[in-house]
Amino acid sequence: METTDPHALLVHFTYTQQARTLSDAMAETMREAGWEVTQAAIEFTDARYVDRFKRFPMQHAFREVLGMMPAQLRRKTGEIRIPPEAQSGAYDLVCVLSPTWWLTTSMPVRSFLKAPTTAGLLAGTPFTDVVVCRRYWGNNHRTVRDLGVGLGGEYVEGIHFAYAGDQIRSLLSLISYLGSGENRKRFLGVSIPPTNLTSAQVDEGRAFARGLAARAQTPTPAALKD
Repeated sequence: METTDPHALLVHFTYTQQARTLSDAMAETMREAGWEVTQAAIEFTDARYVDRFKRFPMQHAFREVLGMMPAQLRRKTGEIRIPPEAQSGAYDLVCVLSPTWWLTTSMPVRSFLKAPTTAGLLAGTPFTDVVVCRRYWGNNHRTVRDLGVGLGGEYVEGIHFAYAGDQIRSLLSLISYLGSGENRKRFLGVSIPPTNLTSAQVDEGRAFARGLAARAQTPTPAALKD
């Protein structure tokens, strides 16, 4: 029987490039383990919100972040562009890298998980999630898991990464970074920790990827999936 290398799809949305950083680290690790890896970036194209994400850093960071809260709290979806490779394909594993916005899954990732093409992508396929967040990860994690299982996916326990600082200081750090594009020591007169992923967390992401790869040392060939 002719077999092929196992094939993973890593899907992410990112504005600050943190999810992309983890996707790159995980992809490199899995390729070293003999996997074929496809990376796919979701684009947020919704006319109601796209202007605030056109540039980095933001001109009015606090206002733009606060402006996403009503839609997030109502668990709304929006218009996105899904790359063709994330609309169909016979993958041995799908990994969804999901930022947290206002306590829950970001609108672009939620929209991806509710898109008609994602049902065919995940049905009968192992999938996992990587949550990147300032503080709160639990609702995001459960949302990705439950939506994916609802589409017929076979969930593999995921992982989360939270930034430094308590609730107030981590928020101030994020707002400062979104408005300046750099980590500062103080914001509004308050001492703040650095935001974003640490190098140790990126290494933890690589270790997680090695564990995922090890789960499928003898996978069913993707071509035989259907």
